[in-house]
Amino acid sequence: MNREPSPPKGGTRQRYPSAEPDQRMGPFPIGNQDDNGTVQAEVKASLTDVADESANGGGAPVTGHQPPSASGRTRSPARRNSDVSTPPAGRPQPPPPPERTPAIRPSLDGGLPALQRELGAHGRETVRRLLEAGRAEFEEAGLQGARVEDIVRRAKTSHGTFYLYFANKDDLFRTLLRDALVDMSSIADDFPVVTSNEAGRTALRRWVHSFSEVYAAHSVVIRILSQADVVGENAFGDGLHLLFRVAEAMTQGMTAAGGGPAGDGLRTEHAELTAVACLMMLERINYLMSAAEVHLPREEMIDRITAIIYAAFRS
Repeated sequence: MNREPSPPKGGTRQRYPSAEPDQRMGPFPIGNQDDNGTVQAEVKASLTDVADESANGGGAPVTGHQPPSASGRTRSPARRNSDVSTPPAGRPQPPPPPERTPAIRPSLDGGLPALQRELGAHGRETVRRLLEAGRAEFEEAGLQGARVEDIVRRAKTSHGTFYLYFANKDDLFRTLLRDALVDMSSIADDFPVVTSNEAGRTALRRWVHSFSEVYAAHSVVIRILSQADVVGENAFGDGLHLLFRVAEAMTQGMTAAGGGPAGDGLRTEHAELTAVACLMMLERINYLMSAAEVHLPREEMIDRITAIIYAAFRS
């Protein structure tokens, strides 16, 4: 039977229900099929990580600490820059705005155990290494075949350190999924108003290109997410909900120009179904190019997909 690691002194003992390794996501077990009797000793030794976090400005317990929501995002630099107009020459210019601190990726807050405290720079660096190692193991072995033992070996750390930040490998996967959901939510928010002119077609192509880039960045997570029997219904449902959100944004952006000259030739009948059909085409092609590694000419495919989506909503 797997043994739970001891919590830091003075902390509240966090218990996770035990379960079989292949269980659906929900409650996360603290152990894994490749754990052994050294886990508890390694956790005790790894508590120095928490001390290091405190020395770096983190490590203090935070009540109600939650990962950033998918909707709490900032606009991309490219989109911000496109909104800045050039002021008239000779007019006094205001001082430039201060540099913004880059937003921390949601995944760097770690998994369930790490969310009980504020992580410092050392803790986030450890989380980053574990996430990269986990993504690589998932890509090679899949979610079921990946083992905590192999993840910590690739990250050059220990079981004890792993369990300071993640409940198990499923918890690590859901942490990676947080970034994917945030980025795809941003894609939904950025869908443009597509007018019946060259500017509209250019804006649509730019969005299709952005979709492809985000999809490629998260292709490992998306491939696993598509297997509902592996990831669990909750995680699969999150992905499906986001997919329909993108379809809704596509419907609005493709039909928003209706009623004006910029909407000439627009077809709004069954627009929602048209958007879903176009999105399914876009998703599957990107799955083949990214997740399945089918070698297709990416830029030419983006051109063709853009033309098909544009034509689907116009006569």
